Amino acid sequence: MFCWHTLGMRTLLHGGRIHTSWATDAAAMIVDGGEIAWLGDDESAEAIAVDARIDLQGALVVPAFVDAHFHATDTGLARTGLDLKSVRSLQDALRLVESHARSRRGRPLIGSGWDETSWPEQRPPTSAELDRASYGGAVYLARIDAHSAVVSSTLKIAVPGLDGLDGYRADGLLTGDAHHAARAVALSVVEGGYRQELQRSALEHAAGLGIASVHEMAGPEISSADDLSELSKLAAGGGLPEVFGYWGELGAGGIATAQELGAAGAGGDLFCDGSMGSHTAALSAPYADTAASDTVAAIHDGVTALRFELDELVEHIVACTEAGIQAGFHAIGDLAVDQVIDAMHLAGERLGRARVFGAGHRIEHVELVNDIARLAATGLIASVQPAFDASWGGPGGMYERRLGADRAARMNPFAMMAAAGVPLAFGSDSPVTPIDPWGAVRAAVHPSNPAHAITPRAAFNAHTRGGWRAARREGNGSGTLAPGAPATYAVFAAGSLGVDAPDDRVSRWSTDERANLPGLPDLSPALDLPRCLRTVLRGSPIYDSGELG
Repeated sequence: MFCWHTLGMRTLLHGGRIHTSWATDAAAMIVDGGEIAWLGDDESAEAIAVDARIDLQGALVVPAFVDAHFHATDTGLARTGLDLKSVRSLQDALRLVESHARSRRGRPLIGSGWDETSWPEQRPPTSAELDRASYGGAVYLARIDAHSAVVSSTLKIAVPGLDGLDGYRADGLLTGDAHHAARAVALSVVEGGYRQELQRSALEHAAGLGIASVHEMAGPEISSADDLSELSKLAAGGGLPEVFGYWGELGAGGIATAQELGAAGAGGDLFCDGSMGSHTAALSAPYADTAASDTVAAIHDGVTALRFELDELVEHIVACTEAGIQAGFHAIGDLAVDQVIDAMHLAGERLGRARVFGAGHRIEHVELVNDIARLAATGLIASVQPAFDASWGGPGGMYERRLGADRAARMNPFAMMAAAGVPLAFGSDSPVTPIDPWGAVRAAVHPSNPAHAITPRAAFNAHTRGGWRAARREGNGSGTLAPGAPATYAVFAAGSLGVDAPDDRVSRWSTDERANLPGLPDLSPALDLPRCLRTVLRGSPIYDSGELG
């Protein structure tokens, strides 16, 4: 069996389809150490001297995916702990809490993924209900968007001054500062070897889906400096996806911490607002459903307030630009997006627009946009999640209930952003939505509003090359398969059918007429998505199903 770890070997991959950036795809590829040395057809490859040959058996080779918005420890917790995504009622959620509480034997219970909009009761559990279900234990259950949570009475008591913080509710539903404080206490039990076990689980799962790099969105309100430091060290040990860290803390202290951690930016989950599902996204007009809701917190006249003053964002952008690191902001509602755009323009007036707009700063999520042309002018890279639309868009979806049909139809305008020149990078925000790169590409090609659809080629590039660009690493050819580019790629079989039979090697990789490029899978909603066989980062394997030999 071929040893993928042998340095300096020239390896030929042949008998499949190599997705290049050229007008036509190749059928064979030579990897020399950590770089791609040659691309061509099978017949030409026969005459080239190599150290090893790998028969792709009709598989598709593509640049490996990048998940541009990720939470490793939380993903590990969701994979190994209490995951409420599949729960369909409040009573089922409470039964699941009770079952897990028994197995925890008095230890804190951490869960995530509940979504009351899909439950017949249309509300989350209360502290009193969690107390009964957990036999008086400490319980923290994050909503699916991670911008609110419900907690038990025992956990409330463990958080000093919780009842005086913004976003506190006596019934146990927490948003804002109250949520952040409770989250920090709940996650304090996740440390040391357990935390690395969770992080490894998350990264290995990502690698098994064809992902070679993730952008970890850390910060004092979402994780900790220790969490990001340990994750970076874990990934640096090899055999896992590369991690680009982001530290979401405003001001000089945040920039200093980001630099100490070796982070790519002082931003990411730097929360200018919250989320639509938790009624905490900042909107310029009231939510459509606040009058009927008894679970809305931190709402003033139906509009959630911005978390920062405009001049605070301007100073942060200026300081990051001068320090040579990325600034970045979480902004979902149109009021928050407008604030970030305003801050970028004001920072540009201070330092010069070319310097600020060309610095590669980021905006995360950016779901509801009033002026796309003005956004495009800033040069902000839009780190977006097509799975959000797949989960909550469309008629009767959560977005429509929160915003009304007209505003909901404007959510996630991928096509208009792309047409205006806004650079796109795709991610999952896992565990908010599952890690599923091909699913994200399909969601952008077939969104709930057809007017927002982009081509398969554009969507695929956003989840590959766009991710490297968002981390400011695109200059060396990352995200492409071309001679001289890093050998960072993934090998896929067609759907759930495994490796294709020799007499049908490439027919399953059809060409979508909108893609203007062969070699991408058919992304029709009814069809199975490709299955990963191998993921390679700069010539080193980080996942191998064992099916190719």
